[in-house]
Amino acid sequence: MCGRFTLYIPYKELIARFGVGRTFQEGEYLPSYNIAPTQKMVAVINNGRENRMGKLRWGLISRWSKEMKIGSRITNARAETLEEKPIFRQAFERRRCIIPADSFYEWQREGEIRRPMRIRLKDEPVFGMAGLWDTWVSPAGEKVHTCTAITTKPNRLMERIHDRMPVILNPAHEAEWLAPDNRDTGSLSRMLVPYDADKMEAYEVSPEVNSPKNNGPELIVPFC
Repeated sequence: MCGRFTLYIPYKELIARFGVGRTFQEGEYLPSYNIAPTQKMVAVINNGRENRMGKLRWGLISRWSKEMKIGSRITNARAETLEEKPIFRQAFERRRCIIPADSFYEWQREGEIRRPMRIRLKDEPVFGMAGLWDTWVSPAGEKVHTCTAITTKPNRLMERIHDRMPVILNPAHEAEWLAPDNRDTGSLSRMLVPYDADKMEAYEVSPEVNSPKNNGPELIVPFC
């Protein structure tokens, strides 16, 4: 699964990396070392003309959901069942997004011990995770924009840590993934594969990351 991640790359580098044409103001960008479900995260979508960057609440609430609290349970979507589950099917066809991150956390279980691990790419400061988004309107008329991260089976590195991992998109596929007129779910599904393990690395970090209340650069320091 994907339950926590980081995004602290400088704002201008983030804009350049994802070719964003329209976004929020630089002062609204808050680097984070411990992004958790139900929090707002940065996401990139395409409106048919340009890439736009905004903030989405982590936890998908489909437009036909009856209540908001369901979102806290739908933080991940399995790549293998996107076309089978009604809550994901339409978003997979029409409302895809990229979730920028510079690393993610996963907990490696050893008996009763759970060790937090930070996973990142060796040679790239930031990457794009595949996601789905939707807009829910509350009974009071409030619009809530939400998203979920797509997961897949683990690669050779991740299988020692957990049985799932977020889909990290090949940069060459990002434009095709975002294209709103692309309804070819077969070709889209072929993008949802484990990232090359040789291009990734993992190390243990402080158990302070266990609480989303903790959010500082000390969380990404190797734990000895």
